[in-house]
Amino acid sequence: MLNRREAALSFGALWTALVLPPAALAQGTPTLAWTPKALSPAQAVVLDALAETIIPATDTPGARAAGVPQFVDRALATYSAPDDAAAIKAGLDMIDRDAQAAHGAPFARLGAPEQQELLNGYDRSGKAFFRGLKELVTVGYFTSEPGATIALRYDPVPGDYRGCVPLSEIGRGWAT
Repeated sequence: MLNRREAALSFGALWTALVLPPAALAQGTPTLAWTPKALSPAQAVVLDALAETIIPATDTPGARAAGVPQFVDRALATYSAPDDAAAIKAGLDMIDRDAQAAHGAPFARLGAPEQQELLNGYDRSGKAFFRGLKELVTVGYFTSEPGATIALRYDPVPGDYRGCVPLSEIGRGWAT
């Protein structure tokens, strides 16, 4: 038979398990507008924030608007080598753990300066998973419609071939 103290502790534990996690999640964890196939939901949230940190929205759409996180997830699910996909997944988990340890919050909830600082550290250290992730983000962005038609200049009928044109003459790189 339970005494009042044990009943109160049990009720408190039950209340915490049922009420606090959904409230905490609703307050600070970003939600995704897509369903990941290769990544866990937590990894997908980190990837979403990471891709937008690498290619933020400026006068051109950012990685999120170009669908880069979905591209990376699809690449990991369909054609990446299993070892490469596992390394990137483990790297996304590591980024979130490192953000929590350094700043007391998950990566996706950090401000842009803190996110950039963490990613710069991975870049300087030459971590293989981060190089692969940056490559996937870059390829995903510049092969997307916004990346190829807004960030780069696009002409569906480019005309004559001119091999060496100064960038100052055309303003941006060309997608065609």
